[in-house]
Amino acid sequence: MRALIVDDDVSSRKPIEIFMRKLGYDLLTASNGEEAWDIWKREQPQLVVTDWLMPVMDGLTLCRKIRESEQGDYTYIIIVTSKSDNQDIVKGMEAGADDYLAKPIARDELLVRIKAGERVLNLQSKDVVIFSLAKLAEYRDNETGMHLERIRYYCRELAESMDRSGSFGNDVNRHFIDNLFMTCSLHDIGKVGVPDRILLKPGRLDTEEFEIMKTHTVIGFTTLNDALEHSPSAQYLRMATEVARSHHEKFDGSGYPDGTKAKKIPLSARIVAVADVYDALISKRVYKPAFRTEEAIKIIREGKGKHFDPDIVEVFESRLERFAEIQNQYKDE
Repeated sequence: MRALIVDDDVSSRKPIEIFMRKLGYDLLTASNGEEAWDIWKREQPQLVVTDWLMPVMDGLTLCRKIRESEQGDYTYIIIVTSKSDNQDIVKGMEAGADDYLAKPIARDELLVRIKAGERVLNLQSKDVVIFSLAKLAEYRDNETGMHLERIRYYCRELAESMDRSGSFGNDVNRHFIDNLFMTCSLHDIGKVGVPDRILLKPGRLDTEEFEIMKTHTVIGFTTLNDALEHSPSAQYLRMATEVARSHHEKFDGSGYPDGTKAKKIPLSARIVAVADVYDALISKRVYKPAFRTEEAIKIIREGKGKHFDPDIVEVFESRLERFAEIQNQYKDE
């Protein structure tokens, strides 16, 4: 990982530089904010440790300029200062800093802050890789447009509303929401194993073809479960396997592939089921026109307790305005 250390005081900068080299970082250094800004534009380091008070350009201005210029990859910024007033800390965070270190810097505290930054940056990397994998299946079907983008935000909207309601106990929390946002796009990853003659058929599938199409749930589960077996503690992979296998299960037990019923269906898959069906209804496909939003909402309501978890449908009904905003923001070209 590439890091940039910014401090006009060499005696302060050098110990951080030595410590971070021992941690394996590819290091860049700058003696003021303006020099750091030029380096950041050219090298795009993932982690920046910057002093606050510096000549030419201070650390707060550097933070603001980085945040204004980021286009994709996130830069984790730790600001270092002798200022200790709470209002100063707030100013630093408002300028775009992610974390704060007070001088003199303790090595153990610096390590903790760096590791926190690594966790955030690794989460971003996982998210990019997972979404890219999900696109593999989508690219085979040019009818799906912005489906994956909408699904992610629909699912997050439902999960966050469930968390705020408090009605789902400890089942829905920030960790659950983040994992769902990251993995729900993998729900149809198994379609990479479905023959083109079925996946791209310009019309409704016959009974035999539909049985083959249904195998995408098991194919997706098997693929992701292989990865889970190599990393059994990876909760996001565990959720991805649940979503891939069970997003076509129905609350009354009439779904596939296992005929799982009610609360035995993983919660993540029950959420994806509502988001996925809603988006399929409002989207044009080769075998059907797009339904009007009102029709799609009616169908979701009619599936309450049959196809869908009734509690999740209630949450869905409370967030219709937000769903419409997401739908509008991520329109198909």
